[in-house]
Amino acid sequence: MDAIDQAILRRLQRDGRQTNRELAEAVGVAPSTALERTRALRARGVITGFHAAVDTEALGRGVQALISIRIRPQSREAIESTRDSMAALPETLGVFVVTGNEDILVHVAVPSTQYLRDFVLDHLARRKEFVDVRTTVVYDYVQPVEQTEFPAAEGRERRSPYG
Repeated sequence: MDAIDQAILRRLQRDGRQTNRELAEAVGVAPSTALERTRALRARGVITGFHAAVDTEALGRGVQALISIRIRPQSREAIESTRDSMAALPETLGVFVVTGNEDILVHVAVPSTQYLRDFVLDHLARRKEFVDVRTTVVYDYVQPVEQTEFPAAEGRERRSPYG
């Protein structure tokens, strides 16, 4: 990926509805180049699709939480079954299979803390393979605007992202 591809990605991540002409102008290339580059990014699997970002609060789902789940006995089947069943729930925003003390993290958005309590008790706590379920309420969630390639580390001092 060169600088033009990265610029195209940044622009599309900010506004996937802009016209090809607007994209080309913003990036400083001909419309045919912008179209060809965008098609190539899709063909290579870099751009996987376009979607509408929604405000969960505007949908009446203003409470978000991260739910960590430990599964026993641990097996590929149990992990994949849990991952898939959690992803299928309408409350779920994302599912992460992780290492550490937990096996699965589930990001949910629900209408209220009472709903969250009932969701955990009715859908999760009853499952025999779940030996530990912990819920963390999210105060703020900021989704990154863009996810482009990291700059090359050559010739640069390596720094901690924490300062």
